[in-house]
Amino acid sequence: MQELDLNICGIDEAGRGALAGPLVVAGCVLLDDIEWIDDSKKLSAKKREALENQIKAHSKYLIIYFSNQDIDSFGISRCMRLALSAFKSYFRDYDLVFDGKADYASGIRTIIQADGKIKQVAAASILAKVTRDRLMILYDKIYPQYDYAKHKGYGTKEHISLIKQHGYGELGRKSFVIKCEDLGLFS
Repeated sequence: MQELDLNICGIDEAGRGALAGPLVVAGCVLLDDIEWIDDSKKLSAKKREALENQIKAHSKYLIIYFSNQDIDSFGISRCMRLALSAFKSYFRDYDLVFDGKADYASGIRTIIQADGKIKQVAAASILAKVTRDRLMILYDKIYPQYDYAKHKGYGTKEHISLIKQHGYGELGRKSFVIKCEDLGLFS
């Protein structure tokens, strides 16, 4: 992980490839160095939640949500462009770094696997993941038949089986095509 640079705003998302639920995009400028920050995928849920509190207390951050209806209406790429445009405006005095290789025509610098290299991007990945996971756990109470608390809306075998059984439901991204062996799954 690079040394902390107070001029960097890290950006990452959670839920881009999910079959249900929101897309959550976070931008984060760390004001102090925080120990143990890493790519959110490498941390336990308990560690992410503890770090989320520290990050929020020692940063300037912005979290943007797009519902599954937004994603179905605008498309994932437009949602990402809108989020990145908002970050450019909100964090205009910072060097923005987005995790990945696509900049969605934003002009923002991208670095593949930046969430494992730059603390601000790792912090943004933690904010996005904890925020989205928390929402999916709440949605699980409303739609228990989909078991969102377990798979968080991602395309696991179990989730695809539940979609097959119950349909897409209120949180399903109907514009996403599920690729599987049973091509007649939803016809």
